[in-house]
Amino acid sequence: MYGCQEAFWEVLPRRVESPCRVESLIIRRNFHIIWHMVQKEKGKMQPEKKIFGFPKNIFYMGLVSFFTDMSSEMIYPLLPVFLTGVLKAPMSFVGLVEGVAESTASIMKLVAGWLSDKFNKRKVFVSSGYTLSSVIRPMVAFAAYPWHVLFVRFADRMGKGIRTAPRDALIADTCDPQEKGKAFGFHRAMDHAGAIAGPAIAAVLLAYSFGYRQVFALAFIPAVIAVFIVIFLVKDKNPDDFGTCAPPPGSQGTRVKLGFNIFDKNFKKYLAIVLLFTLGNSSDAFLLLRAKDEGIAVAVLPMLWILLHVVKMLSSTPGGALSDKIGRKKVIAAGWVIYFLVYLGFALAKAPAHIWVLFAVYGFFFGLTESAEKAFVADLVKSEARGSAYGTYNFAIGIGALPASLLMGVLWQKFGVVTAFSFGAAMALVSALLLTVFVKEGNVS
Repeated sequence: MYGCQEAFWEVLPRRVESPCRVESLIIRRNFHIIWHMVQKEKGKMQPEKKIFGFPKNIFYMGLVSFFTDMSSEMIYPLLPVFLTGVLKAPMSFVGLVEGVAESTASIMKLVAGWLSDKFNKRKVFVSSGYTLSSVIRPMVAFAAYPWHVLFVRFADRMGKGIRTAPRDALIADTCDPQEKGKAFGFHRAMDHAGAIAGPAIAAVLLAYSFGYRQVFALAFIPAVIAVFIVIFLVKDKNPDDFGTCAPPPGSQGTRVKLGFNIFDKNFKKYLAIVLLFTLGNSSDAFLLLRAKDEGIAVAVLPMLWILLHVVKMLSSTPGGALSDKIGRKKVIAAGWVIYFLVYLGFALAKAPAHIWVLFAVYGFFFGLTESAEKAFVADLVKSEARGSAYGTYNFAIGIGALPASLLMGVLWQKFGVVTAFSFGAAMALVSALLLTVFVKEGNVS
């Protein structure tokens, strides 16, 4: 016992001089550890009450996503028309706005994820990100010049970048370890439900002679509800549960490095394959253009879009739960095979009926992959590095999305629609095979 105290004495700061003080610190630290062990065991004996089968945190974050997407989708579909029709911005400026917005979000996801690991805090980043986006987004109603919209979109996407990786890590931290896929599936389902409600509300308001600016201003209402829920109802994870590397209370944070080298080879292979798939996963705007080319009227395109989101919403939770039961790799690979078949179908489609069927089937790709991919990230990294892992995962998707759409456009323009969509199909099939062969399934957290 004396030897242990002497070793402890050696690592203490020089300002500690009394052996009695050392013994006092040892006793307090041991008491702290035992007390938290008792509290954790008590928590296991008294499981948290659930809402509709989900832990409270998961349910509340689902509501936050629902109201946030409702607010966002009341604005986003109308923004290109508002920019070009009302503010007289050129089409190139619309591309600039979206390029700046998405690039900002990708970078911030990487940084915010790392910071949430470093300081063992998730909620402060989640609430800050949602608050920034919710406050700034409806300000587009007061835009007088195109650059005003650029600033709003920049700040909005910065908020999304701040919250995304810490939010995904918080979902993984606070859900049942055996139901990660189900938890992420529910969150995505609520997100898609908001994406259905937002445009529907905007359409009704426009039908009743509300102007663009009035619709944008009213989007502030669901945004405020989302902020209220995330601030007052969503709870942060207990810092003592962040893993064996978590510091004692009062310390300044863990030594989590920002970089690719903190992850093992298996996770790096997974990221590389996700990036490869993303290079063939172009913007869904090309699907709408393909639908128009096959004779679907412009006025009907919103209904096609709603059909896609309905299938996404209905398939997300079952798809995530399926990955909990049979494994992430099988579900993700199945989703990518569906993508292969759908894009091959878009390459060969000859009638409007084909397009309707393809859009419906395409929704199942999202239902199988969105939640399973995120749950797989939590499986492959330790809990104390989840924020960094989700930041890197989202960053990889972000940097792959822009060249994917550029490549799709070039292939369509130079070689035709069959070549363009066949390329996306081929990338999905190759990615599914590589995932099956080279990535190991397991749970290291």
